[in-house]
Parts: sequence; structure tokens; C-alpha cells
Amino acid sequence: MKLREMVEKYPQTNYWNDSCDVNELRSAIENGAVGATTNPVIVYQVLKSNILEWENEIKNSIQLYPQKTEDEIAWEIIGKLGIKASELLLSKFEETNGQKGRISFQVNAKYDRDTNKIIEHAQQLNSLIPNAQIKAPTSKAGIAAFEELTYQGVSINATVSYTVSQAIAVAEAVERGLKRREAEGKDTTMMSPVCTIMAGRLDDYLKKVVNEQGIMLDPDVLEWAGVAVSKKVYQIFKERGYRTKMLIAAYRNHLHWSQLIGGDLIHTIPYSWQVKYNNSSIEVKDTIAVPVETRIMEQLLSLEEFHKAYEEKGLKEDEFHHYGAYLTTINQFLEGYDSLVALIRKYRINF
Repeated sequence: MKLREMVEKYPQTNYWNDSCDVNELRSAIENGAVGATTNPVIVYQVLKSNILEWENEIKNSIQLYPQKTEDEIAWEIIGKLGIKASELLLSKFEETNGQKGRISFQVNAKYDRDTNKIIEHAQQLNSLIPNAQIKAPTSKAGIAAFEELTYQGVSINATVSYTVSQAIAVAEAVERGLKRREAEGKDTTMMSPVCTIMAGRLDDYLKKVVNEQGIMLDPDVLEWAGVAVSKKVYQIFKERGYRTKMLIAAYRNHLHWSQLIGGDLIHTIPYSWQVKYNNSSIEVKDTIAVPVETRIMEQLLSLEEFHKAYEEKGLKEDEFHHYGAYLTTINQFLEGYDSLVALIRKYRINF
């Protein structure tokens, strides 16, 4: 099993199951996974795939609390899904003093431009379980929320993030929050903030841009964009001593895994990709510091949208939520949430 081999050879390189499906999570844990994550799309897919198991929970909630809205019931079910999955990770959380064994809950994507609403919803989700990690979009509002939540003792997971400038803004916000806690003598030892780089989604976006603009590149170049950004973020985090870990997400090829092994970081891998990686013949070796080929970098840097992702000051904070990859993902999250609410509605209208 390649992922088991990775965590045994490089214990600093962790991996999570990119879903709260308990059957997938059990299998992933057997292969070395030490965390899990969710988002609205994932929750909807898990619920739909396991609807017979969760149907009575939905019906009972509707019967017991007929005044509840569809949204309230949806978040109640999200909480229950996460709580059930979190139990499988709790022993690892306790064993590692909070550094592993966490599950990420994602705040409502509708709040991505409202710092106060992000904070309020994050506090609610964080109160559900001891091993929670709270995801919120890396918008300007999200950056402000990350500092305040960190100060309050919440371990954050900055998501909807693709760029070096977003990652630095997250890490700096976390440092401010940690320093505020420490200045007041509050404990930070159990906190484990992370910043997600959605590597494959950056690749997806640049492929769309190149297609729309009629740009011709070597066939493999756009498979490396997310890898290049991730390697740069990792280097910066280590050089500056940030206490935020980089987390890699959105797998589209083996490079998103095989070229980011050996570092003190986290991979959050969908179960289908875990199977592919485990069944592959790819050599498991330390690649995090291996630079992307000059030929590839020269072609990537010819793209303005890649420049925005790769340069430290490629985007200003108030531009984060306008970046094309951000807009695509946040819309998908909103659509996933709408699908979840629609599923609840089908049951609710019968009562």
C-alpha cells in the first residue's frame, strides 16, 4: 500500500480521508490516515449514497421539530455526519495532543464575505466535538476571521485557496491570532491550523483560461501548476517559521501526490484517489524540494493568471474572492449546499 509506505517512510507527511463517509474513513485509517474533511458537496454525496442509513434521522428531526427550517435540519444532519466520523479519529486526537485526529467542518459558503457570520458559524461547529477543525473560504473576510478564531482557540482550515498570496495571508493571520493568545497566557499547544492549496482546481482553472484564450502549451505543462504553487508555499512557510501547515487537496493526477511527498504537510485525498495511488507502481520518495522543470515553469509564467497564483503579491486580499478558481469553487460549494437542502425538502414537504 503506497500511502501506508509514505507515512511509514515520512511520518511528517500526513494524509486525511477527503470525506466524512465512515466506511471510507475506516479503510483510510487502516492505511495510515489521521484526519478527515468535509464540504457541502462531500456531505451531499455521502448523504445521498447512504440515504437509507440517514433517512430516519431526517424524518425524526422533522417530526420532533416541525418549526425548523430546511437549512436548520440540513446543518443538524451535517453535524451528525461529522460527529459520527469524528469518533473514529478521537483516540488519535488525544494521543497526539490535538496535532492529528481532526475532522474539518466547513462554515456556510454563503458567509464568505462576512467576517462576523463566519466567526459565529465557526464557533457553533467547533462546539460540536473536541477534535473539530473549522474550514472557511480564504476571502478577505475569511482572513480576518482566521485571526480572530485562532485567538479564540479554534484550529482553522483555510479553504478555497489556490495562490501563494492567499497562503501567506492565512499564515500571517494565524500568527497574529496565536501571538494574541500567547500574550494573554492562553494555551496554543493543542492547536493545529492548516492552509489548503486546491492544487487540481488551479490546474482546472488554468486549462479553462488557456482554452478560452487559444493558447498552445506543451501537453503536460498545466498538470504542474498546482504542484508549483504548493512547492513555493511550502518553502515560504518553512523559511518564515509559520506555524500553519500546508494541506494539499483537489487531486487530478498523481503529481499532486507524488511530487509533494516528504514535507511536513498534509494530503487530504478522496477515497477513489487513495485506491489509485495504492494500486500504482509510483516510487514513494522525498520530492517536496525537487523543483519543477525550467521548461514547465517558463511556460506557466507566460500566463497572467498563473502569475497571480504564483507571485507573493499576485493578488491583494480584496481580490481573493474575484480570482477565477475561487469563483468556480465557491459556486460549486453553494450548489452542493442547495442540493443538500433540496434533499431535506423532499422529506419535509410530506409532514
